[in-house]
Amino acid sequence: MLGLLQHLGSIPKSQTQPRRGELVPGPQGDTNGGLRPLRGKSCCIQPSRLGGWLAWRPWLRTLLLDLLLIYVSVPFLIRLFPVLLTKFVFLNFLAFPFFTDLRRPELLLNNTVSLYLATEPGITVGVWHTVPGSRGAEARGKDQRWYEEALADAHPVIIYLHGNGGTRAASHRVQFLKTMGAADFHILALDYRGYGDSSGYPTESGFTTDVLALYDWAKARSGNSSILFWGHSLGTGIATNVARKLQEERGVQVDAVVLESPYTNIREAAAHIPITKIYRQFPGFQYLILDSLALGNMFFRSDENVKVLACPLLILHAEDDAVLPPHLGRKLFEMARSAYKDKTKVKFITFPEKLGLGHDYISFNPELPALVKDFLNMK
Repeated sequence: MLGLLQHLGSIPKSQTQPRRGELVPGPQGDTNGGLRPLRGKSCCIQPSRLGGWLAWRPWLRTLLLDLLLIYVSVPFLIRLFPVLLTKFVFLNFLAFPFFTDLRRPELLLNNTVSLYLATEPGITVGVWHTVPGSRGAEARGKDQRWYEEALADAHPVIIYLHGNGGTRAASHRVQFLKTMGAADFHILALDYRGYGDSSGYPTESGFTTDVLALYDWAKARSGNSSILFWGHSLGTGIATNVARKLQEERGVQVDAVVLESPYTNIREAAAHIPITKIYRQFPGFQYLILDSLALGNMFFRSDENVKVLACPLLILHAEDDAVLPPHLGRKLFEMARSAYKDKTKVKFITFPEKLGLGHDYISFNPELPALVKDFLNMK
């Protein structure tokens, strides 16, 4: 017996102790044939965890299939019902900033009143009128009639046409009113039909009607003051539409057009905006989505409009515009310059990426008023 114990004591531990993960004899009656895995921290996935993952798989598969079905269906639904595209082009339902009382611009701006203009039967649009900063002290406490009479004070008048989302109270639009008001411009900023507190539903032709009505209203009160259209983003297409209509149908030239962050036409804009990126490689993207814009009566052909305009045209674009890339602004400039007889009437100004102005914030550049006045030959 003593010899046997001595022999066992001489066997190395590696031969007497099973290694982690090896099968070792189990108790009698074990369902694994008397063998069981050695428990340890590095063992395989626990059955409870594996069961939880397996329980999620059907739900995840259903979710992915639903998302794929939606992705594939959207282009076909747009082609069948092009009116759906108006919800993406005219984001009037995003009435930011929310809970703002548009009747009280004084909560956000000095020297500003709100007025409402009937542009056609059943349609009324909301407008803010900011008077030049040099008349700020005089404007305190004055009523709308005083503001209307002030339009004839020889200061130039900007009719400001905003982009496709939000209202005239959006922060970058308020900043524009502050910047250009301080530079001694009158600014009339309207919310198109269907936007803000304006009635009706948004359409391209309706926007033209609204702006023409505001132009006529301002022209009747501004005497010999200059009136210019300033469009931003979607508003650039509206500005050129109205300027062309005035010129072709009335023989009237607006005093100037300023296009901030523009595009050539709505079809080409849609091909570049971020929201369409996920569909650009989709078979039939142009036919199903881009061509459907025309079926929805949305064109905004600035590229065609600038070919017939003769008024001074200033194009502004930031190099870091991630919504409408600056090459669209340059392309529009080249088209206009090629068509204009007097090349000095067309100018393109870019703002370097380091300024961080992007798509919406060119009005935050303190040099903007001087650039505009220089172009318009104003002191």
